[in-house]
Amino acid sequence: MAAPEQDWDIVSSVGLTALGVAAGRAIATVSPDPLIEDRFAAEFVRAANPPRPMPVEPVDDPLWTAMAEYLAVRSRFFDEVVTGTDAPQVVILAAGLDARAFRLDLSGRDVFEVDQPRVLEFKQDVLEGLGAAPRCRRHPIGADLREDWPAALENAGFDRTRPSVWIAEGLLPYLPARAEELLFDLVHARCVAGSRIGIEHMPDLGGAELRDALQAADAEQRFGLDMNDLVSTEPRRNPVDWLAGQGWKTTVNRSGELAARYGKQLSDPFGDLMTKTELVSADLP
Repeated sequence: MAAPEQDWDIVSSVGLTALGVAAGRAIATVSPDPLIEDRFAAEFVRAANPPRPMPVEPVDDPLWTAMAEYLAVRSRFFDEVVTGTDAPQVVILAAGLDARAFRLDLSGRDVFEVDQPRVLEFKQDVLEGLGAAPRCRRHPIGADLREDWPAALENAGFDRTRPSVWIAEGLLPYLPARAEELLFDLVHARCVAGSRIGIEHMPDLGGAELRDALQAADAEQRFGLDMNDLVSTEPRRNPVDWLAGQGWKTTVNRSGELAARYGKQLSDPFGDLMTKTELVSADLP
């Protein structure tokens, strides 16, 4: 990650961004005609009690409104990436407060959630307090994506001879360029025919644009985040082109266009940062 070489909990560093995403999903869940239903999101935010309060219902704030709209589209897309295939294994990278193992019917499938140990411990405590039961075989894996996470994944039961679905949602801007390339190398090496990858990608933008947009939105004051330490601004290869070169069949959706197909319209206080973001699925024949 671009963040310092240390772990974090849910109210610091990248963990705090996961909490902000949960707040956006909570708002989306109670908005009119919601694209997603995530009853756990608001509970995570309340339990974390972040140093700067985050809303869990619609508020008169253009930034939170836009974030909730975008996160609803993004979450719906990645839900469909997972449910649109019957691959028996699902790997959620930098899972944060992702609750797909509990909100989606994934019975008979193995769901592996990879993230920092303290983030997963927080999530587990909240879910146990709610009496929530996973709708799959769930495997939380406390591992750092900068370290030997594939070994931890395979020790948890991942079988590289079986098809798998991989989710990289809200992850890539936080990875240095080399770490991102290595991530895709490692994932590709563990995929067989029938596997799928879903990624969120900024094609015409990059870490510097994301950092500047969040700074303009006063993210440090709103969330307590220093974007200079959090987001990587290094140039990097295009993962969509790379996947195609490795034999993957890619489908690219601009988030603004995808929102329209869902019957929604995105507002974008960042200009076109959100609407031009690509939500990509790739299948290995």
